Amino acid sequence: MSAPWWDSDSKGRSSGQEESRLYVGNLPWSADERSLKDSFANYGAVSSEIAVDRETGRSRGFGFVTFPDSKSANDAIRGMNSQDVGGRNVTVEQAHPRSSRWRQ
Repeated sequence: MSAPWWDSDSKGRSSGQEESRLYVGNLPWSADERSLKDSFANYGAVSSEIAVDRETGRSRGFGFVTFPDSKSANDAIRGMNSQDVGGRNVTVEQAHPRSSRWRQ
């Protein structure tokens, strides 16, 4: 994994279909990519990423989960938003491409 950000020039295509990416906020500091993906496995998650601080390597408390299609992603939003994950109620919403002004 290079970075847990989604730049607007990345297409995220698999087998000719557009993948759907969700933002998951308010994650416990102990969350890792495996536990995040496992939390969304019932909805068909194909990958997950946790945002980490560059200097400390510690979780920043949010991440992203990728689904094979928008139906799976929408089901995950409805099913997981405000649900308990590791003792915290998470926020789940559609991820938006990062603005080019923030790119390095």
